[in-house]
Amino acid sequence: MDFLKKLEPNGQKKILSLDGGGILGLMTVEILAKLEYDLRILYDNPDYLLSDYFDFVCGTSTGAIVASCISAGMTVDKIREFYVNSGEDMFDKAFILKRLKYTYNDEPLAKKIRIELNRALGYADNDTPATLGDPHLKTVLMLMLRNHTTDSPWAVSNNPNAKYNEKERKRKDCNLNLPLWQLVRASTAAPTFFPPEVVTFSEGTPDEYSFIFVDGGVTTYNNPAFFAFQMVTTKPYGMNWKTGVDNLLIVSIGTGKAPKERYDLDVDDMNLLHHAKSVPSALMNAASSGWDMACRMLGHCRFGAEIDREYGDMVMPKGGESNWTGEKLFSYVRYDPDVTKEGLAELGLEHIKPENIQSLDSIKYMEEIQEVGKTYADKYVHPSQLGLFI
Repeated sequence: MDFLKKLEPNGQKKILSLDGGGILGLMTVEILAKLEYDLRILYDNPDYLLSDYFDFVCGTSTGAIVASCISAGMTVDKIREFYVNSGEDMFDKAFILKRLKYTYNDEPLAKKIRIELNRALGYADNDTPATLGDPHLKTVLMLMLRNHTTDSPWAVSNNPNAKYNEKERKRKDCNLNLPLWQLVRASTAAPTFFPPEVVTFSEGTPDEYSFIFVDGGVTTYNNPAFFAFQMVTTKPYGMNWKTGVDNLLIVSIGTGKAPKERYDLDVDDMNLLHHAKSVPSALMNAASSGWDMACRMLGHCRFGAEIDREYGDMVMPKGGESNWTGEKLFSYVRYDPDVTKEGLAELGLEHIKPENIQSLDSIKYMEEIQEVGKTYADKYVHPSQLGLFI
């Protein structure tokens, strides 16, 4: 189906939201593999794709890679192959003198993203790179970036109704003209891991200008689910999808929940280096949980693990009363493996060390990351959680 048809506000709408997390995105891939498998059985179609089911796919950082691949019409098997075969190239160590700025080279990752997206969209490897406005994309697509130049989060999408996508008004800086691979690369430019990405607007005109972008995960939208809800329902974005538990579904997938608990922490340990290392991840984790909580409050949560002991899981029982004072605005599912020692034990994966699968550059442990994703998906992912959206 043409993505412009999916853009129309009529009928049921389904959003897929994918968190950031580097190579931990392999957990996301395995969860998506189970979901794709189940949908193929339900629709009795061995070639059914996630892009056939979802109308809107969004992602931050590694989630932006997966989201773009899905929107381009790739199978989950193909996405898995990309991650497994490209893991070492993605995290190619930078020249030692450059490691004061960043740890890994961006060139191998950028090249692989460009080639794979071009192939998926029907172009040759050496063709002009596909743009955000490519007509072969199969879904509405949103990528979360951080504009370091303007100190602001940027959500770029192929929604033609968006203000900065207005081709008919002949905007010289229309976002739809930007190379898709470069926007994905910008969303994955995690500070200290990869160099930033410089994106040029109005290229070749007297009005040409550039912005510096870094990983969208260092905004408050490492989990972009709620922002996606805002985009499809808030008038300035021009999509105007209907709210309601029978009208809108959001499936949100994380890359592993692992609070960095330190009960042996001493105040004397909390120096500048300690804060420099811990504050970014602490803010990202808090933001991801915060948006998850917001979605469970505003949405009819059909599946999700406990967030904390006070809030619980907010999963709505069938026929149960609303667990907040307002009306539910959408249906919601959250998949996010618990990768603490206790969470792995619950999955029967005591042989996996938590520290091996909690870092975004854990390429030595890709098989273990996959094992966690597969085991979690087999135990918890079920098409009944999609409710009326089948």
